[in-house]
Amino acid sequence: MYRRQFMQRLALGAAAFGPGLPIAWASPARARQTPIDLQITNRTIEVNGQSASVFGLTGPGGKPGLTLEAERPFDVRLANNSNEATLVHWHGLTPPWEMDGVPDNPAPMIAPGEERRYTFPLAAGGTHWMHAHTLQEQSLLAAPLIILSEEDRKADVQDVVILLHDFSFRSPEELLAGLTKGGSGHGGMMGGHAMMMQGQNMSGTAMPGMAMSGMQMDLNDIDYDAYLANDRTLDDPEVFAVDKGGRVRLRVINGATATSFTIDAGTLPGRLVAVDGQPVQPVSGARFGISMGQRLDIMLDVPAEGGAFPVLALREGARERTGIILATRGATVTRVSGFGAEDGPVLDLTLESRLRGLSASEAGSTTRSHDLVLSGSMSGYDWRIGGADQLRARRGDHIRLSMTNMSMMGHPMHLHGHHFQVVGINGRTLEGAVRDTVYVPPMAKVDIAFTADNPGRWPFHCHHLYHMASGMMAYLDYEGPI
Repeated sequence: MYRRQFMQRLALGAAAFGPGLPIAWASPARARQTPIDLQITNRTIEVNGQSASVFGLTGPGGKPGLTLEAERPFDVRLANNSNEATLVHWHGLTPPWEMDGVPDNPAPMIAPGEERRYTFPLAAGGTHWMHAHTLQEQSLLAAPLIILSEEDRKADVQDVVILLHDFSFRSPEELLAGLTKGGSGHGGMMGGHAMMMQGQNMSGTAMPGMAMSGMQMDLNDIDYDAYLANDRTLDDPEVFAVDKGGRVRLRVINGATATSFTIDAGTLPGRLVAVDGQPVQPVSGARFGISMGQRLDIMLDVPAEGGAFPVLALREGARERTGIILATRGATVTRVSGFGAEDGPVLDLTLESRLRGLSASEAGSTTRSHDLVLSGSMSGYDWRIGGADQLRARRGDHIRLSMTNMSMMGHPMHLHGHHFQVVGINGRTLEGAVRDTVYVPPMAKVDIAFTADNPGRWPFHCHHLYHMASGMMAYLDYEGPI
């Protein structure tokens, strides 16, 4: 039914604007606008002294990604100048379902040499990103998508955007095959990155009825060749010039496909002010965890005396790290090793339990609830969302999803087309952060709530690319007027 509606709209657009127009959705008002051009490209980067062929998403001026103004509509002409068919998902935005960017749900991929136009309202500013919803995401088909509000543009704050990646010289198909066939070593299955869980979950609170003592948590199922910040390793990091005594807003995007990190701001005092593009009550600290698909906005104050200040992303449960350098004029920038003295922290729900949204919950009284079980294991590499086959809704429903992770890997769970509020952690009620991606550690339970106000067939999945590709993906279906 959804596919038929989409094709009807496509036909109406073509009839209204003539044959050969390479856009899928059109209106007379939009036809008068000048769209922003975004290109999918093939490019070559250098990693560890070797050249690598990857994808790119290039906006105006040849810069990666897009920076848009919240008060204007999203109006982008996406051209596929790469050598493969693909599509782009606008992660963090809430477009009409037919513009969401998941292949054949409902729109087909864009063939090489073709283009498509996307137009929809933008609700607010925020740190978001865009990426392929295919294995091409592993090959760096991703870029920042920053929406600036009027307040953002007027603020005396310097934006520094950091897009994190995990990188392999192997193809994503090889990586997936190594996981599903039980491979090992570099680019295969986990190489010893595991830890023992002793009687409590990773948020530090016991989960009643769950036998956990001595159970082994799997942290990293792929050992990558490199970990990148803005396409670079710490052997040649990007250095951002900042002002003495100035204020910096780090916009950190975890675009990695299978790696969680902890952001370490070092000696700079930090305040977390937004997650997933949504403001939160500020949380002070120097380290903040970020799982795949999530974003963090961290305010930093540069000392009046200046200096060079590394901002590092520490790989979860391992010594590898990447990052960037903030440096004031004349500061000496010294080399930072790509390996730390100890393993990076293991993500848990400690930070999530401290986060509070700036506004009251918009979900209202629950009219529909679903209990979901996240399951799977490294053995057989088969990942599932139990109970997801019952995900249904009516427009206007206030929905609560209760997710219990019965596997030994953490899962960053992402819902397309909506923002949700974290309303429960391990049975404790809270008015938590508004997000689009929430991390659920092993043997933990997280509840989220949202309003069904954007009809479609919306993907709900783990943002670990290979978990999603191996079955950890479902859909929330509900209808609305054409």
